Amino acid sequence: MTHTGLKPFDTTLQITHAWLNDLQQRMGWEDPHRAYFALRAVLHVLRDRLTVEQAAALAAQLPLLVRGIFYEGWHPHGKPLRVRHREEFLAQVAKEFPELGTDVDTITRAVLEVLSEHLTSGEVEKLKQGLPEELRSLWP
Repeated sequence: MTHTGLKPFDTTLQITHAWLNDLQQRMGWEDPHRAYFALRAVLHVLRDRLTVEQAAALAAQLPLLVRGIFYEGWHPHGKPLRVRHREEFLAQVAKEFPELGTDVDTITRAVLEVLSEHLTSGEVEKLKQGLPEELRSLWP
């Protein structure tokens, strides 16, 4: 593990590795890059579906490095996207990272499981309640 000598950076690297390892184990993947891209794709689609306030509340719960991934390339104008159906959400994830393959549903659910595991239950519940029912069904 890389040590920067700056505790906040070392801590966020360690936590981010734990999240990616968790996702890799859930998916049975060997490639940490794939886990990173899956996490990034789902976070971006979720972020774009949330209001600016909901996105900021979620970001506040994320480790520093994951928060940067979450906000990478974000343009809040015109958000939230009006994605109301599960298939629309999954199609957006597939579009964000086509290399995920055909099992976008399983990958999305695994990422949301990781979020549920590492975020406070209150924050997860607030997120879920702010989504249409079809999208809530993707969460564990």
